[in-house]
Amino acid sequence: MHAQQDHRLLAGSLIALVVMVGFSLLLGRILAGRVLRPLRLITAATRRISAENLHQRLAVAGPVDEVKELADTVDGLLERLEASFVAQRRFVGNASHELRTPLATMRASLDVVVVKPEPTAQTVALAGRLRAELDRVDHLLDGFLILARAQHGTLADRTPVSLGELAREALTARAADIAAKALTVNDEVRANVWTRGNEALLSRMVENMVDNAIVHNQESGWIRISTEHTATEARLVVETGGRVLDQGQVDRLTQPFERLGADRTGPEGSSGLGLSIVAAIIAAHSGRLALLARSEGGLRVAATLPSAAGAEG
Repeated sequence: MHAQQDHRLLAGSLIALVVMVGFSLLLGRILAGRVLRPLRLITAATRRISAENLHQRLAVAGPVDEVKELADTVDGLLERLEASFVAQRRFVGNASHELRTPLATMRASLDVVVVKPEPTAQTVALAGRLRAELDRVDHLLDGFLILARAQHGTLADRTPVSLGELAREALTARAADIAAKALTVNDEVRANVWTRGNEALLSRMVENMVDNAIVHNQESGWIRISTEHTATEARLVVETGGRVLDQGQVDRLTQPFERLGADRTGPEGSSGLGLSIVAAIIAAHSGRLALLARSEGGLRVAATLPSAAGAEG
């Protein structure tokens, strides 16, 4: 009888122990989840914040504890980063704008020298070279202004824009440049591919993509331009042929003044900001840019933007 009682007591104790261990694990998991939940929210919110939305804050409410102090510290860091980014972009924009005045003055002075009676051939040649360099600097400053505008805050005046029509306009405007290089253009553009955004910036984005395909192309090469859309996305793709490129170098082309190879000056007409501006405009419109070194040679540039469904109507 004592042995049976001991056996029952041992079995009941083991069952109670197993139940208590299971209950403790379940309760500990629930409590740990509730305790760690604010940290998960802070981590997820911090991952969503980038250079394009530094104005967002965690703004964690609740009692003043270690979690809230951590969130407030991250908010303070984001505020300082936002102030630094805004100051940098404002400086680039203001400096680019202010430099236009001396450039215009120098260009006017060159014109005065050239129109004087009987200018020497050396003077005319020097004036032509200086004017070309001034035009290049002016083009560079224009790129800085567009880049600063695209990176500065929320875009206003968003309207439905046809990527197909912008591509056709860019090709028409650059027909002489295309003919000068004897480039073959495969036009697969459809006008019914719409997005919503700032028309001036989107037009500049398309122009830069086409310019990049022309300037960085080989003689008698080819360009393929196509548009496509889904229910949620509108895409413009510009492809070129040429030599086989390194994908690692291609991935850096969205950084200002990054070029393929060791050439830091780039070809004539290239400011080194073309794809940087494209990337900034796409980011400002909540899109994405994909650069791909084609295995057959050449480059594929794809701009994907939110679709404006039904905007064509």
